[in-house]
Amino acid sequence: MSTKPWLKSYDRSVPITLKPYPDRTLVDVLIDSSRHKPNYPAISFEGTTLSYRDWQEQSDALAAALVANGVAPCDRVAIVLPNCPQFLIAQFGAWKAGALVTPLNPFYTEAELAHALAATGAEVAVVLTPFYAKLKSIQPQTALRLLIATNIKEYLPWPKQFLFSWTRERREGHRIALQPGDVWLQALLQAFEGVSAEYIPKPHDHALLMFTGGTTGKPKAAISTHHGLLMTGMQLVAWMGNLAEPWHDKTLLYMPLFHTYGNAGVLSAALIAHTTLLPVADPRDIDGLIKTIQRRRPQYLTAVPTVFIALLTHPKVQAGKVDFTSIKLCLSGAAALLQDTKEKFEALTDGRIVEGYGLTESVMAAVLTPVFGTYKPGSVGIPLPDVELRIVDAATGVDVTTMGQVGEVWMRAPQLMVGYWNDAEATEAILHNGWLHTGDVGFLDEDGYLTLVDRQKDVIKPSGFQVWPREVEEVLLTHPAVQEVGVTGVPDPVQGEAVKAWVVLEEGDGVSAEELRTFCKQTLAAYKVPRYFAFVDSLPKSTIGKVLRRELAAHDVE
Repeated sequence: MSTKPWLKSYDRSVPITLKPYPDRTLVDVLIDSSRHKPNYPAISFEGTTLSYRDWQEQSDALAAALVANGVAPCDRVAIVLPNCPQFLIAQFGAWKAGALVTPLNPFYTEAELAHALAATGAEVAVVLTPFYAKLKSIQPQTALRLLIATNIKEYLPWPKQFLFSWTRERREGHRIALQPGDVWLQALLQAFEGVSAEYIPKPHDHALLMFTGGTTGKPKAAISTHHGLLMTGMQLVAWMGNLAEPWHDKTLLYMPLFHTYGNAGVLSAALIAHTTLLPVADPRDIDGLIKTIQRRRPQYLTAVPTVFIALLTHPKVQAGKVDFTSIKLCLSGAAALLQDTKEKFEALTDGRIVEGYGLTESVMAAVLTPVFGTYKPGSVGIPLPDVELRIVDAATGVDVTTMGQVGEVWMRAPQLMVGYWNDAEATEAILHNGWLHTGDVGFLDEDGYLTLVDRQKDVIKPSGFQVWPREVEEVLLTHPAVQEVGVTGVPDPVQGEAVKAWVVLEEGDGVSAEELRTFCKQTLAAYKVPRYFAFVDSLPKSTIGKVLRRELAAHDVE
């Protein structure tokens, strides 16, 4: 792919390279912003606003507190929080202490948290009060020696703080008593107020240990550098071109910061573009999301297809009672976006939706559809500046010879992870000579657009044929009665392995397995048509809405 066919498909305002790369980090960006416009709103949360000066000074204070509590460069600090100002203060405070940040999903089970903490060797964790007891219960299985607790009400404005204390704090487990040796975040910030951080990370220092989604096995911690995070943000801002208005726009921080989508992508881009961050603490609250959009009028929204569908089908939206016209750009990722969803949401907002493809290992999106250029249904877009793709025969490691030929997607980019934490074997299996072997299967067309076929490990082989689950899912999703679907292979006495579809129906709709089978036969070859169907109320999903096919197969009862 030395010709890089995708370059001819770039929007005019998008540079083909970002070289020479700046010798900077996101910490430098925050420092510069706090000096240039100290009073500009950096974070707006439930009516409370933190300026760039606030963010800078409070993260400085936390950095000094962490150092005073024995945190040294290269130590790991875990953050077990939803999206809130405390997460952003904790992340930059840890970086200014020289530590690597390990963001963890607060809703992990005790076993999942214990595995992640033990794997990274984190000795300090910043945790929201409802999850404090869970961490204390697993502390003996980990290296944790200090928990820093924070209550969500600490960054609520006074009226909301008062109401929260009276109506929700005790009921939802926010009112706790710390055990000896642990401390409150606010106590640390007050004790070290006015103390400056002494450590400024370098671009190639390790920054994040971000756990993979675990969709293909046990989660592993991918190591991102400060340079990689900066590059991801620069790529996304460059992709927006003239659409971005620095020091004016607002970014809805909906995707969790404990996921690479929200942390490496949204956070990095917002900092570089100087947009106000609007953290959303509970991504499951669609009513709250709508209220936030109405009140705060953001310009950017990043989400997954299920969220766009939920917004479109919300009764208030369908009744025309919601105004989304402030939104000028949306980013959809983690799963395929149906063209019908894209067109309806763009009509609702009068903005644009771009679809992206990336991995935790690629440090968020590496491929996006153009903002203004050609949209090709089914394609995830073209490589961002300085991202290169190869389509390779997985068996031989040789590039495919024909445009449009299917093979494994290999990627090279300045923001790639440097490896998995303490797992040289897994690192060697996926990184070779600067190329990331994604495990995804797809093809490039003559314009450089990438179309994903599926995961190499997800291929189903009924009677020796190859079936890609995504192809079957996309056909079933066009049936009006089908709301969601997951397809995987299951053992079968006749075919060896058979195609099975788990289907969630639209409310009030009814359809039989035979009707769906007949529908599939109109489009799919006979060996691709599901042999088995299961009708279910919901599908197992990752924290960002990706269907977990591995769990479907594991729980198969037929």
